[in-house]
Amino acid sequence: MTVAGLSVYFPAVKPILAVILALLSFSCAAGAQQPAPVAPAPPGELAPPVPTEALVGQSVAVMPITLIAADPALQSDTIYAPYRDRQTTLLWADSLIGEAFTGRAPEVRWVLPPELRKAARRSPGIVGDPDQMGQAMLRSPKLKDIPDPLRSSLRNLMAVVGGRAVMVPASLGFGRQADGRIRADLTLVVADTRSGKVLWRSPAVGSGADPQAALDAALTAVLPLDTGGP
Repeated sequence: MTVAGLSVYFPAVKPILAVILALLSFSCAAGAQQPAPVAPAPPGELAPPVPTEALVGQSVAVMPITLIAADPALQSDTIYAPYRDRQTTLLWADSLIGEAFTGRAPEVRWVLPPELRKAARRSPGIVGDPDQMGQAMLRSPKLKDIPDPLRSSLRNLMAVVGGRAVMVPASLGFGRQADGRIRADLTLVVADTRSGKVLWRSPAVGSGADPQAALDAALTAVLPLDTGGP
């Protein structure tokens, strides 16, 4: 299995994107490079954006989110009422996250949860249920390597889907800020399913009048549109 679409010449790429591109690149003769983890942004600094330049032309699986939690005070608020049903909220978040990736970074072939579920159903005994792989454990900033059996599950999934990198929305939390607005905290992780390394991690934070607006703002923060302007 090979990773297609990686460029070996990429001027003016931000350092973090250059690091990740180097980690995902490999030669046919020597095989894949051994990647090193990328540290998250220090507290108080802007979270690093999704490294789309390093993933151009590749198939990258976007895993279903399996962990959404709200502050207890917000759970009892009427504004959160539409999100109290867990399964409905998970599918809603999958849809919103998928739309953000495909709409704001179309240069990457994002393989979204519905397609991953179909691939799993077509390969019983080889690929497990992508909603039941335990990917929420990657929310821990201490994890630099994907532990088994999650590592094996992700590797088998990508062997069927095609590609190497996987984007994991590991957790999503909602709370109310002091100004009354809703805050969304989304943990995103990029992992290399061949080496088992966590390559990139970013806490996406946003706020809005309701949970959907807050999640939209969080996704916009890590998927900024570069229009090429000054």
